[in-house]
Amino acid sequence: MVAAGVALHIPMFLMGRHTGYRLVGMPMDNGMLIGMGLIVLGVLAAAYGLLPRHEPQQASHGRIIPPEDAPLTKAHWIQIGLVGIALVVDVMKASSLGFVIPGMRIEYGLSPTHMAVFPLVALTGTTLGSFIWGALADVYGRRASILLAAVMFIGTSICGAMPSFNWNVFMCLMMGLAAGGMLPVANALLAEIMPTKHRGWCLVLLGGIGTIGGYFATSETSALLQPHFGWRIMWLVGFPTGLILVALSPMLPESARFLLEMGRVEEARRTLARYGAVLTDVQRGPESEPAITETPSGKASGWSSRAQSRFGLSIALTLAALAWGFVNFGVLLWLPGNLVAEGRSVGLASALIARSTLIAIPTVAIATYLYSLWSTKRVLVVAIGITTLGLIATLLRNSTAFPIFANPIVPVSLLIVGTSAVISILMPYAAESFPVRQRGRATGWVAGCSKVGGVIAQAFAVFALVPAFGIAAGAIAIPTAASLLLIAIFGHETRGRDLREIETEALAQEA
Repeated sequence: MVAAGVALHIPMFLMGRHTGYRLVGMPMDNGMLIGMGLIVLGVLAAAYGLLPRHEPQQASHGRIIPPEDAPLTKAHWIQIGLVGIALVVDVMKASSLGFVIPGMRIEYGLSPTHMAVFPLVALTGTTLGSFIWGALADVYGRRASILLAAVMFIGTSICGAMPSFNWNVFMCLMMGLAAGGMLPVANALLAEIMPTKHRGWCLVLLGGIGTIGGYFATSETSALLQPHFGWRIMWLVGFPTGLILVALSPMLPESARFLLEMGRVEEARRTLARYGAVLTDVQRGPESEPAITETPSGKASGWSSRAQSRFGLSIALTLAALAWGFVNFGVLLWLPGNLVAEGRSVGLASALIARSTLIAIPTVAIATYLYSLWSTKRVLVVAIGITTLGLIATLLRNSTAFPIFANPIVPVSLLIVGTSAVISILMPYAAESFPVRQRGRATGWVAGCSKVGGVIAQAFAVFALVPAFGIAAGAIAIPTAASLLLIAIFGHETRGRDLREIETEALAQEA
């Protein structure tokens, strides 16, 4: 139904082939209105169909064999490839904004201030989507949430056929809602699929590959298609890419850990068989009960401190995500204009940022290596520390006491290295730090908070409330440094840690 609804919009797009695919002012025909209805009904039907088929039973906690350090199988590599494709498609949605705004502005005759509403709405949609899809992943399941997002990808591609700017803004909000949760849900799914030995590097590397691959695919698509079909084709590309995700879905199983937590034991067995694993000790017995020591007062000890530690870690990751959003969508976006205002040419400012951005690729590779072979907690602390140093360098760049910061490439490089490492590590670390029933919400929360910072930064730009550049950098350095301190205190090492330990702790807290 969704695909048919999108197809009914194609004639409207083709009507503009003699005018450079400019559709502004054209009336919406009956086919488009019927198509919209089909899309809404189709998404609702898909949402209903993806609900778990059985009522959740009492959770059964078994042991997955072989051990967590088992080697990767062909099935694991297939999942890595499929999730990688999903992340590339997801990033293509967000990165298309930069490629459609110039053409959209010309077609609708909008001012830069008016046009600034568009990315703000898109970022708001992805923020809400991260929170919503993270919660859905803990109810629907990881696979079901990814599939429903893919169905919405297909439906929101009709943005490319909308004749008015207001319709484009609304559809862009819907597109953001669909795209916002793909990365956190994918992190939750992979964290539960991959053996402990390979979990860390896989999560970090896939996040980096998805981002880089998505931007590359978007830029290549724009270079190949925009000269012939205009800016609208960048939205319509979501139609075939979404269909590809749905077509590949039979090869993407649900997380066995999630199935087991929901009491769907037989489905968990079938899923584990794909990876050459089996499930034993399904029923909870005395030997599977977590050990709880009693204090003289009769209260369980150890588990409460871990609960407090997880709460402190939640605050730390929230602050780190908010700070990253402020830096990525605020400081780094305002930087070119600030360099020009200081007397540097536009070409020089652009070249400076472009050269510094090249550091992002090796940064992701190094972060992946250190995350999997050195320490997950320490790498995150170091990444946040570099970001904090970059903000301080930006604040002090005009100070005579620190001449090294006078060269703009120093603070820019520090910020790009720090933020590239932080975003590649933040969600994998969150996915490895929370139990099954909270993992989707935790990763979705962190992803959403990273965009909340961006929404606030963009809102400042829309309403002309951007503070002085140095003051902004100094203000953002405060929560960044606070998150570093809190992670150093409440963070824990996840490298080589069996996720079953987290489940055991959660069970003990419930007891």
